[in-house]
Amino acid sequence: MRKGSHTQYDIQYHIVWTTKYRYEVLNGKIAERLRILIIQGCAARGLTIIRGNITKNHVHLLVSCPPTIAPAKIVQYLKGRSSKILQEEYNQLKRRYWGQHLWSPGYFCRTVGTVTQEIIKAYIEDQTDDIEKSFKITK
Repeated sequence: MRKGSHTQYDIQYHIVWTTKYRYEVLNGKIAERLRILIIQGCAARGLTIIRGNITKNHVHLLVSCPPTIAPAKIVQYLKGRSSKILQEEYNQLKRRYWGQHLWSPGYFCRTVGTVTQEIIKAYIEDQTDDIEKSFKITK
């Protein structure tokens, strides 16, 4: 559980993104540099990396983030910044990705948690008293 000034939260996302055309370019020094860029980018945005993995053509991240940051913004920032810096530093990437797009446009994102929907429903049901029963929202 993490805390903000007026919040407590435990938000985790599993995020995956791939290189454009699934080219296997994430190896050696490029993969090492990408790892550093992801760590720096997450630290700058207040994200905690729980686990991460860089393979030859895609990146897996499990991050914990504050509720003020949307997953789309996380991915936009990490992909954009890393693409720009890696292409500036490695000419072979600049030649291969001449359109300045190292990453494919999409990504995968899934929330991760230990509390199921059934547990939350039961908890909400247990919070009602006789007066509040008239304010029941069900599907």
